[in-house]
Amino acid sequence: MDESDKKDLEKLSDEDLIEHFQQGDNRAYELIVKRYKNQLLNFVFRFLNNQEEAEDVVQETFLRVFRNRFAYTRVAKFSTWIYTIAGNLARTELRRRKRRRLFSISDMGLEDRDYEIADDMLNPESQANSTLQEEIIQREISKLSPKFREVIILRDVQELSYEEISKIIRVPIGTVKSRVNRARLRLQNRLKSLLEKHKSQP
Repeated sequence: MDESDKKDLEKLSDEDLIEHFQQGDNRAYELIVKRYKNQLLNFVFRFLNNQEEAEDVVQETFLRVFRNRFAYTRVAKFSTWIYTIAGNLARTELRRRKRRRLFSISDMGLEDRDYEIADDMLNPESQANSTLQEEIIQREISKLSPKFREVIILRDVQELSYEEISKIIRVPIGTVKSRVNRARLRLQNRLKSLLEKHKSQP
């Protein structure tokens, strides 16, 4: 493929890319991975609060996209389809972890805490200044129950629409909105109390 063909492919929508991949163009698959790798890692990492498990889930997600590419149809947005796969795998991993009795919402090692999802839009200085705040927010998100944690990440971190979240987790839009509102309220209350506690310390 020459450079002009490559650029033309990069301009395609997700739906057009998967169609090209279904027709045997593996470069289209590579572009799908490039487009979604970081945002899926961000979503799954925040949901599971574990770097290694998040990477495994995202790798398995792309493997399933590769194997099941013909299962996708344009009835749904491609982003909805791939987030549904990642969300299902993440929830399965969470249940497996609970069965092993290894689940601990406060267990976050130094390696995990230093883990950053790559984002070219953030400069190093702003990342350094917001590290502590980010850790506190992530810790409080991880304390939410999975059903609240998932919707708050999809809505406020991934910035997906209520309609798309409804399709991904397969519950009515009203339920999604209710869960998001309740999750936000719980986070606000917890973060507010943490801030007040911090201010009261000498």
